[in-house]
Amino acid sequence: MPDDPVFLDATAQAELVRRGDATPAELVEAAIARIERVNREINAVIHPLFAKARAAAAGPLPDGPFRGVPFLVKDLLCMTAGDPFHMGARPLRDAGFVAPHDSYLARKLRAAGLVIVGRTNTPELGVLPTTEPAAYGPTRNPWDPARSTGGSSGGAAAAVAAGLVPAAHGGDGGGSIRIPASACGLVGLKPSRARTSLGPDLGEALAGLVVEGVLTRTVRDSAALLDAIAGAMPGDPYTAPPPSRPFRVLAAAAPPRLRVGLLARAPARAFPLDPECVAAAEHGARLLADLGHAVETAHPAALDEAEAPQHVTTMFATHTARLVDLVALLAGRPVGPVDFDGLTWALVEMGRAVAAPRYIEALEAIHAYARRVAGWWAEGFDLLVTPTLPTPPPPLGAFDPTADPLAAGMRASQMASFTAPFNMTGQPAISLPLHWNAAGLPIGVQLVAAAGREDLLLQVAAQLEAAAPWTGRRPRVHA
Repeated sequence: MPDDPVFLDATAQAELVRRGDATPAELVEAAIARIERVNREINAVIHPLFAKARAAAAGPLPDGPFRGVPFLVKDLLCMTAGDPFHMGARPLRDAGFVAPHDSYLARKLRAAGLVIVGRTNTPELGVLPTTEPAAYGPTRNPWDPARSTGGSSGGAAAAVAAGLVPAAHGGDGGGSIRIPASACGLVGLKPSRARTSLGPDLGEALAGLVVEGVLTRTVRDSAALLDAIAGAMPGDPYTAPPPSRPFRVLAAAAPPRLRVGLLARAPARAFPLDPECVAAAEHGARLLADLGHAVETAHPAALDEAEAPQHVTTMFATHTARLVDLVALLAGRPVGPVDFDGLTWALVEMGRAVAAPRYIEALEAIHAYARRVAGWWAEGFDLLVTPTLPTPPPPLGAFDPTADPLAAGMRASQMASFTAPFNMTGQPAISLPLHWNAAGLPIGVQLVAAAGREDLLLQVAAQLEAAAPWTGRRPRVHA
């Protein structure tokens, strides 16, 4: 094998195997060595699965597009049979709960030839936009270990940014792929609603707000991995329309001249943005204009509706209450406030107090909001550009839920102010690492397309990657 392929993307690592320049066992062993060397500094991988990975790499692997490439799975939603599945929750950790079977997503990852080498850290039940669970401790940002990686796919993002693996699984219910992508300088695509299956255990999660995907360093990896995991499975209640051609093929095509709107201030002008985040969005807009697209200051008026976050809070509260009940069932014992952080339990109490008619009312309000937002695309716009986050990656502890859970919840809502609306609408959105501040911290730029138009996002993202390359940058902590 050539020198350790630490910063080769998944596509390039798979090509090494196809050419015979590396074996799956060599790629996996190199990834294990990187994790053992670097993970103690960032705490990204909480469940190493090295023995299983070595056995898989040594045996016959499916002849998929990523045969032999090491990969990490987030310890939330996606189950891998016989492995720990704790969702950042202490009761499941203490019970030593293991997954009874593979999720459909895990099956598709394995069928693509990927070798799962571990599971990554996540906040407790995926609630906070930072990865600092009491169960496993904080994941540290490779660009500045005193700062957050974002959440809830923060362990996955840190691992990819530090070069432990070329790509990793994530899930997004309010920004949980895009927020860590911004904080860690990665590509983070939230696919359209139901693009990927949540089965066999779930038909939908968080009333349709959640979709699973990946965190990568390159656009071509995001496209090809989406090909590997997309598509309906038996029993799915609904699915996104299939692409006309594979996403990896579509991503390589030049997009037409697009009409692009720019939103570089907070929705509803609810709070001031960090100037660097404004500069990042404006920089992204200028790049698009330089590429020949028509860019103007414009956005869906519905994004300024102040009541929309209240309905998301209702969804998070009711579904957190249900998730805590599930934790108790899987842990085999009753649970209470002593088992969870203050914000989680506050959401549980709030969720248990929501009457069924009020839940339906919130769901209907979200659906109506989605129609109002989507109408802007139907009126002739192709893309919306925003900052991904309102601030650079915050210090660890900024969302501490122990002292004041309500304040932590309000900060979390503000952190997701640009990302959560598109979980409500089900539209695809991608965060790209187009900007760094003077302190060397990555600042992501979000692009949003109409429902089902991941092809357009990937085409434009590839244009921007060529115009303003980011893959040569290295964080302070890397392999």
